Amino acid sequence: MLNSSFWDGRRVLLTGHTGFKGSWLSLWLLKLGAQVWGYALPPENKSSLFNQLDLEEKFSCLQHSLGDLSDLQALQSVVAQAQPEVVVHLAAQPLVRKSYLDPLGTWATNVQGSLHLLEALKGLNHACAVVMVTTDKVYANCEWDFGYREEDRLGGHDPYSASKAAVELAISSWRSSFCGSGGHQTPYLKIATARAGNVIGGGDWADERIVPDAIRSLMAGKPIPVRNHLATRPWQHVLEPLGGYLLLAERLAAAGGAGSRCETAFNFGPQLEANRTVGELVEEALQHWPGSWEDLSDPTAPHEAGRLHLQIDKAHHQLNWSPNWDFTTTVARTVFWYRAVHEGDSPLNCCLADLDAYQQESTHAS
Repeated sequence: MLNSSFWDGRRVLLTGHTGFKGSWLSLWLLKLGAQVWGYALPPENKSSLFNQLDLEEKFSCLQHSLGDLSDLQALQSVVAQAQPEVVVHLAAQPLVRKSYLDPLGTWATNVQGSLHLLEALKGLNHACAVVMVTTDKVYANCEWDFGYREEDRLGGHDPYSASKAAVELAISSWRSSFCGSGGHQTPYLKIATARAGNVIGGGDWADERIVPDAIRSLMAGKPIPVRNHLATRPWQHVLEPLGGYLLLAERLAAAGGAGSRCETAFNFGPQLEANRTVGELVEEALQHWPGSWEDLSDPTAPHEAGRLHLQIDKAHHQLNWSPNWDFTTTVARTVFWYRAVHEGDSPLNCCLADLDAYQQESTHAS
C-alpha cells in the first residue's frame, strides 16, 4: 500500500508522460497530490490517452514539456526547473516490431537516452529516488516454463529486447561509477530498475499491440487479427506495475540502509495464473465484447518471444508488493473501459473509477 503523505507535494519528474503508462501514472501522481514535471515526445495521435484525459488543462500541478531523450541540454533544463525528489523514467521506444524497422533509433533512445537522463540528474544537490523502467524482455529467453528472476542472465533476440538489456547494464555501470562519496560521484541519487510484464488497460491505442488491435476491430465489427495466438505473456493491468514503481520510489527514498537495499532490479509481474496465451486473452475479452478473431500467424515474421514468465518473490519480500487483480478481473476492467468510452463515458471518469477500485483493493489487501 502506498503512503499518500509521501507523495503530497512531492516534486516528481516523469519521462514518457504522454504515453499509455505515462498518462495513467501522471493521473495517479496528480491524484496523490504530487507536483509533476513531464518530459516526452508529443502524443502519437489525437486519440492517445494523454489527449483523452486532457491532464494539462485539468491539473495545474502538471508541467508539460515536449522533448527528445537525445537532447541532453533540454533534459538538464527540465531537471533544473523541476529539482525532482523522485524520477520515474518511462520514455522509450517500446515496440518489438518497430525495433526491426528502426534498430538504430531504438538503441539510441533506449540506451543513450537513459544515460542522458542520468547525466542530467548528476548535478542535483539533494536526495532523489530514481526508478528506471525497462521490461520483462531483458532476459535471455530460453522459452522455459520457469519464471525469470532478477539474477538471471540478460539477453535479447530482437533490437528492442537487447537494447533494454543493455540499458540494465548501462544503469548498473553508471550507478557503480557515479553514485557514492568519491570526488567524481554524487551522494544524492538512489537508482533502481523495474521490469514489468505485458500491461493492458483502458486507453492504450498503440499499433501492433493485441488489446488496441482487438478493440479497433470490435468497434468496426471486424474479426480481431491475431498474429501469434500461442505466445504466452504475463498479462497484468497497467495499474499493477505503476503501483510497484511508486512503492519502489518510496523505499528508495527511505533514509540509510533501507533505501540502499533497493538500489537494484525488481520484477513487477502478475500471479502465475495470469500467464496466458494471446489466444486465451482474446477469448476472455470476447466474453465482455462479443465478436470473433482470425489467425494471421506468419512463420516468416520477425522473431518474438514465445513464452515469457516473471518471478515476483523479490518485490513481495523486499517491498511488500503483490498484484491485486487476477487475469479475469484485469481483462474485464480493460474491456469495460473501452466499451464505456465507446458508448460516451468520459475517459477521465473511467480511469478514476479503475484507480479508485484498485486503491480500495490495495487497502483491503494490506
